[in-house]
Amino acid sequence: MVKVAVVAEYYPRAEDPVLGVWAHRQALAARDAGADVRVLVLHRPVPPAAALRERDAAKAFAPLRQPARAQLDGIPVRYVRYLSPPRGPAYRSWGTWAAPALRRELGRLQASWGFDLVHAHYAAPAGDAVRRALPAAPLVVSVHGGDVLSVVRRGARARAAVERALAHARLVLANSARTARLAEQHGARTTTVVHLGTDLPESPPARDGEPPAIVTVGHLVARKRHGDVVRALALLSDRHPDLRYVVVGDGPERERIRALAESLGVAERVELRGQLAPAHARAAAWGAAAFVLPSVDEAFGVAYVEAMAGGVPAIGSRGEGGPEEIAAAGDGIRLVSPGDVTALAAEIDRLLADGDWARELGRAARATVAESFTWERCGRETVAAYERALAAGP
Repeated sequence: MVKVAVVAEYYPRAEDPVLGVWAHRQALAARDAGADVRVLVLHRPVPPAAALRERDAAKAFAPLRQPARAQLDGIPVRYVRYLSPPRGPAYRSWGTWAAPALRRELGRLQASWGFDLVHAHYAAPAGDAVRRALPAAPLVVSVHGGDVLSVVRRGARARAAVERALAHARLVLANSARTARLAEQHGARTTTVVHLGTDLPESPPARDGEPPAIVTVGHLVARKRHGDVVRALALLSDRHPDLRYVVVGDGPERERIRALAESLGVAERVELRGQLAPAHARAAAWGAAAFVLPSVDEAFGVAYVEAMAGGVPAIGSRGEGGPEEIAAAGDGIRLVSPGDVTALAAEIDRLLADGDWARELGRAARATVAESFTWERCGRETVAAYERALAAGP
């Protein structure tokens, strides 16, 4: 049985059980596939800048209240505290700041448990911190898109932190072929694609008979293009006056989305539900007529396959690595040109107007997920990647 120490910056916390939940689910999947897993979370006990601006005492003190140890679904988790300058240009150096505390925790874990390899989620800061803290340890790095797409754009030093971590890793796990290519361009010597997964209900959930809804689940940031869906909703007002748009998630675009809906006269049909627990977010998606996320810079997009698992057709953007890869695996997701609101509205209209076709597409969506995007498959492929990395040697 391979023993794996997972190191991650984004991982569920007491005040935010959704943060990095995909990393936790992959750890669970690897455990269920035969690995023994322990987790070390890089944790800055520093009040978030947004909480200070808003004078929100509860959110400001939440990082300080995080327990040092937890058991999440049976996996032991240790929150490794460290201090660093604020996020921004200094983010590139967070691996340096985290390395001393991580070195102590990895040393303790090695002495008490004896892990075989370290699996870092993101090249920086986690991969960079592991490289500095315990350079002799066999290292696997998972890249999820953001650490390659955005961190390397922060300047030469940030790019160097990413590239050194990727080059140091025995194996880099990418969430899509596009992300694998980006990792190779930035120093990864060996890559393999391991898709994240989702839960597959025993049968597609029954729709509740309420007026039709389209749903998006995702962080409210500009690249997710929630505004395009609001504009499409406005275009469809005459043909589908009861159509609702349910938005699950939170982020800096929330007020812009609200203001856009008001300006287009559809505010009463746009529901901003905020961040929900994973099970509730999936339930919202599974109750929809369609899952709509015309995102750009989408490395993979677990939200698509989560919705599709419930027999819900999905709509994504053509040319994006994640949606294209999901579409290549099977039917159930429709692709439109990014930024083309008219095409997006037409695709939604067709799904609403042709019930037989929509149901057929929903069945195909569920079959695609069952074949290619379950957590069971993710777990098997993750453990196989660990064994491959150990066999490769230094």
